[in-house]
Amino acid sequence: MALQEYAGSIVMEVDGKEVEVIDLSDTVRTGRKLVKTMNRTGRAKGFAKGIAEYELSVTVAIPLSGDMDWLAIEGAKITIYPNSPGGQRESYLDCFTTEAGNKYSVDNEARRDLKMQALRKVTE
Repeated sequence: MALQEYAGSIVMEVDGKEVEVIDLSDTVRTGRKLVKTMNRTGRAKGFAKGIAEYELSVTVAIPLSGDMDWLAIEGAKITIYPNSPGGQRESYLDCFTTEAGNKYSVDNEARRDLKMQALRKVTE
């Protein structure tokens, strides 16, 4: 059994400034919709294409100084870098914040949870 190599670090860039990302999860909605028709079989016959949506949940560390206005983020770029040379990066472009919240715990540093939307996803 050969060893597998996986994607590496995640960098969020807002107005040319890098932000340390602790956690990132993405959800892609294809926009497809079931088309129901009246037919003898009593079941749907197909689907209609729609517009894809990219929803991101991002957790970042809260800096002691130079904290940014997280709700005002527009046009951010989030890139997932591979650890190996020659691997392809994945980037979410034109990201904007829809929700922001704080998280505090005994064991970890203070964190900020962001809900974001992206207009595009590209493989570079």
